[in-house]
Amino acid sequence: MNARTRLVVERNEMHDGVNHPVRIDVVAQGQGPRVVILPSLGRASDEFDEIAASLVEAGYRVLRPAPRGIGGSDGPREGVSLHDLAADVLAVIASDGAGPAVIAGHAFGNWIARVAAGDRPDLVRAVMILAAGPRKVAPLAIQGLEQCLDLSLPDSQRLPWLQATFFAKDNDASVWLDGWYPDAARLQRAAKAVTPIEGWWAAGGVPLLDVWAAEDAFAPEGTGWRLADDLGDQVTSVRIANAGHALIPEQPEKVARAMVDFLNQLPHTTSGPAA
Repeated sequence: MNARTRLVVERNEMHDGVNHPVRIDVVAQGQGPRVVILPSLGRASDEFDEIAASLVEAGYRVLRPAPRGIGGSDGPREGVSLHDLAADVLAVIASDGAGPAVIAGHAFGNWIARVAAGDRPDLVRAVMILAAGPRKVAPLAIQGLEQCLDLSLPDSQRLPWLQATFFAKDNDASVWLDGWYPDAARLQRAAKAVTPIEGWWAAGGVPLLDVWAAEDAFAPEGTGWRLADDLGDQVTSVRIANAGHALIPEQPEKVARAMVDFLNQLPHTTSGPAA
């Protein structure tokens, strides 16, 4: 039941009156209502292995599309918006059949998840956002991100930045020295820059799970801001202690439990195909 299969989803995307091919490489596993998982900025989805296994065990089908520029996924890289990246995810959901899915997005991935929900509410029944940031991110976090993405720097220089930017003080940041895709990150940041925030902030009004990290440098607990302050009863909030913006490698069991609890209370939907 937990066996993985690889799927390839293809679509076309229009830019300047020209159709461009898009290829999305997907890891699929499990059987049941579908959950799509989207990774953080410039990172792949393999760090969700433990969480995906927990979701499959709980009776869900997990789809992990690789972002453009990572693995076998590719498509136009100029003039792309978050709506284009969300269309990649929506194409995966549509191709898998059997009704709408829940999308979980970690950090940058949460933006794509929310755009997808607003663009195609018929294909997205809820969104789970993991370590999402506020509308304006703390400048120190942005500075740290630049250092972490600079793979020309020695590990000894990058590691303190990884620790301060992404991890709680007592957690091992060295697990994120590898696994970065700077070209994909540049594409993603450019797409975010040209997509107005007002169009996706509320995720089309679908139910939202906000899993937030208590030591997140992008959204410090001391600021008092939470997404529920903006969106009210639409949001279910879960605080994860001893975790920073990385969250997933820090507290996978707690994140998985929060996700499963939220999924289990959603109205029943049609199951997807078996892996």
